[in-house]
Amino acid sequence: MKESIYNIRLLRVFVAVVERKGFSAAQQDLNMSTPAISNYMGQLEMQLGMQLCNRGRSGFSLTSKGQLIFDEAKRLLSQIDGFENYVLELKGELRGAVTVGILDSMLTDKQVNIVDLLGNFASKHPKVHVNLKVLNPFELQREVLEGKIDLAIGSLPIRMSGLKYIELYVEQHWLYCSDRHELSKVTKLSPEIVRDNALLNRGYWSSAEAMRHGFKDCSATIDSMEAALILVLCGSYVGYLPDHLALQWEQKGRLFRLLPETFGYRAEFSLIMKNGRSREPLIQAFRDEMDKLYIKDIS
Repeated sequence: MKESIYNIRLLRVFVAVVERKGFSAAQQDLNMSTPAISNYMGQLEMQLGMQLCNRGRSGFSLTSKGQLIFDEAKRLLSQIDGFENYVLELKGELRGAVTVGILDSMLTDKQVNIVDLLGNFASKHPKVHVNLKVLNPFELQREVLEGKIDLAIGSLPIRMSGLKYIELYVEQHWLYCSDRHELSKVTKLSPEIVRDNALLNRGYWSSAEAMRHGFKDCSATIDSMEAALILVLCGSYVGYLPDHLALQWEQKGRLFRLLPETFGYRAEFSLIMKNGRSREPLIQAFRDEMDKLYIKDIS
């Protein structure tokens, strides 16, 4: 039994080295020195009776047999981790890793309260490793679909098949310019005057999105709300921003809403996950924490 457990340790070192593409790159993940990693790899090759990788001046690479062992080791370790997590679940204790995806600028959004959500989850499940990713709407959905993210929160204008969407709340966006922009000096604005300016485009918008808002041209492209805020503040652009993100700049007199009765839209935020995964223990535990922060039941 001791030899079997020891072999599992060697396999974990091997998998980490392959995923990091070398001994040196795997040091931080394994919390081991390069000589120690090399020693473990040598022991594994000796026990298996075959060379698993090439290392030297030419760089790190797997042998053909090493690739087969790597694929099988990944499968085996996944099964072992699954068994360990299952035992802990029976004991009422969650363990493992969960990857959560969010949009940028959510820190100022009081409706989602992302700080309390993640803080409460981490306090209740201290042995669960939380990975937090900040991506744009398209990337969030793609990585959930590919299994790189377990669940995500965001406004997702174009939805993908294969994903489950649970409505959460609505975020208000207004059209803004800064105190440096010529529109801030116009005493009597009209929709036509505003539309004569090119709109700040979002990289994940469809080609027809600017026209849907009444604008014919786009002046620049961004992939995050923070980038949009920076470009609007610089004075050369008009663009849509979430009201909570723009609030402090409005209060300072740096941003101005442009005809809110004409220009504005509401973005629906959803919790998304891949179909068939909603009842997995870690995902369900995260959803339980969300239930406590929202009046609406998201189960």
